[in-house]
Amino acid sequence: MPLLLDNRAVTVEKLMSSVVTTIDNCRVLLVEDHVELAQSVIEFLETAGLVVDYARHGLMALTFTQDQLYDAMIVDISMPRLDGLSLCRRLRQDALLATPIILLTARDTLEDKLEGFAAGADDYVLKPFALPELLARIQALVRRRRGLMSKNQLQVQDLFYDLQAQQVRRQNQTIVLAPTSLAILKVLMRESPKVVTRQTLELELWGDSLPDSDALRSHLYSLRKAIDKPFAIKLLHTLPGLGFKIE
Repeated sequence: MPLLLDNRAVTVEKLMSSVVTTIDNCRVLLVEDHVELAQSVIEFLETAGLVVDYARHGLMALTFTQDQLYDAMIVDISMPRLDGLSLCRRLRQDALLATPIILLTARDTLEDKLEGFAAGADDYVLKPFALPELLARIQALVRRRRGLMSKNQLQVQDLFYDLQAQQVRRQNQTIVLAPTSLAILKVLMRESPKVVTRQTLELELWGDSLPDSDALRSHLYSLRKAIDKPFAIKLLHTLPGLGFKIE
C-alpha cells in the first residue's frame, strides 16, 4: 500500500528497509482524528513490530489509558472534543501518567513548541513527517523510559535484571527470586518510573483467573524484602490508591 509521506508516495517495504530493529513488546497509543493519516501510521508501526491502539479523540484516549499501560503515545494537537494539549495536561496532572508523549502538529512556531512541552509532551513532530523518523523517536523515548541497556537487560538505578539469564543483581549481589516475583519485577522495571496499578499487575500475572486470596500482597512483600531490605535506598514504592512503582 503506498503511503503519502512528505508529499511523496512510497511503499511500506521501501520505508522499512531504512528502519533499525524495533523494541520488543512495545505498545503505543495513536490519538489522531485524521483517519487516513492514522491508517498510514498504524500500518507502518505494526510492520515495524509495534502493537498500536487507536483513539479518534482525546476523550477516547483517556478511557484507553485507564485500562491499558502504554510504552508511548502519539498525540495530534488539533482534535475535536479534547485537543492534544488538554489531553497531555490531564494525563500528567490528573492521571499522573509518565508515559512518553509525542505531539503531532503543523504548528511550527517556538511558542507552539514551548506550549506543547509545558503541557507535558516529551517530543514534538511537525507534519508532514517521515514515518521512519517517527518510529526512531518512539524507540528512543521508550528505551530511555524503560532503562533498557540492551535487548536482554533492564536497569533501574543499581538494580539489574538479565532477562535472558533470569538473574537479578543489586550492588553486585545476586538476588534469588521466585518465578512470580520475577514476573512482577519485570513489569515494574519495564514500566519504571510509571505507576502500575494492582489490576494491571494481576492481569499480567494471572489473566482472568485471579487467585482467591490476596496473593499479590504476599508476592510484593517477598519482592520488597529481597530487593530493598538489605540496601539503604528503597526502590519499590507503594502509592496508596494508585499502585506500585520502582524508581
